[in-house]
Amino acid sequence: MSAPPTPAGAPERLVEMSADVRAAVLVDPAGGLLSASGTDRARARRMAGLAHDLLAAADAASGPNEHVEALTGAGAVFAVRDARHTLACVTRRLALPALVLYDMRQTLLALGEEA
Repeated sequence: MSAPPTPAGAPERLVEMSADVRAAVLVDPAGGLLSASGTDRARARRMAGLAHDLLAAADAASGPNEHVEALTGAGAVFAVRDARHTLACVTRRLALPALVLYDMRQTLLALGEEA
């Protein structure tokens, strides 16, 4: 069993763990970027802001949400949050939502163990 991820390594761990995840970001409750997979910081900041906005729109429509998924013809976007973090990712088109959400929740739980 591997050590719990640090906030800096959580997005990269998710990408490595889940074959369908193409990119991931870890976001603070205010929507600020904490860490990201890959090296394109401008793209990661944009993705963090969009993930925060997606959850805010879902909350406005239906009350507090622990996760959101949005499907497109080209792929999907998932966001899962707890009190300390939001983990968001972009996946390939045929990703299985239940597996992606499971991997995301396990990553957030492991971050909680790190605290």
